[in-house]
Amino acid sequence: MCQMIKVYEQQIPAVRFIGIKFGDGDRKNGSFAHIWEEWLASDRFAPLVDLVKEEFCKVYEEAWAYLGFMRMKEGEPFEYWLGMFLPEGTAVPEGFEYFDVPAAKLGVCWVKGPDKEVYFKEEQCAEVLDQNGFEIAKNGSGYICFFERYVCPRFTTPDEDGNVVLDICHYIK
Repeated sequence: MCQMIKVYEQQIPAVRFIGIKFGDGDRKNGSFAHIWEEWLASDRFAPLVDLVKEEFCKVYEEAWAYLGFMRMKEGEPFEYWLGMFLPEGTAVPEGFEYFDVPAAKLGVCWVKGPDKEVYFKEEQCAEVLDQNGFEIAKNGSGYICFFERYVCPRFTTPDEDGNVVLDICHYIK
């Protein structure tokens, strides 16, 4: 069973998200898990990890985290991006796309539970953020943006009960 074990506000600097965009047509059994498996098996994140610099880690503590970044807007196709936040202006490796993200406030929820159960909790996280006085924000183009953040070691190293912690982050006002 999953629990929200931590809820907090985090300020992030302006960043460049570099990754690849997927949509609803790329899902298998309602999920993007097969794409994650392909990326991890082929070390697809390696060109992005190579771009992380120590200076960036000082201003964005989770710089090494892989992201599943989602954008939703009524009347527009759902977007699911795999990639990473990198410093503003970072050159984009061949085969990747990017978008720039201004400095912002995040509402962060840590979801703890068995690996197979921590996913699809974005709506619950939004409710918990609301209950804690945070208001979900839309970006300047009217999209609601949120992401899964896979942070080592809290996601990659299960505890003694086999539980991991997945960060779910919503942009807030």
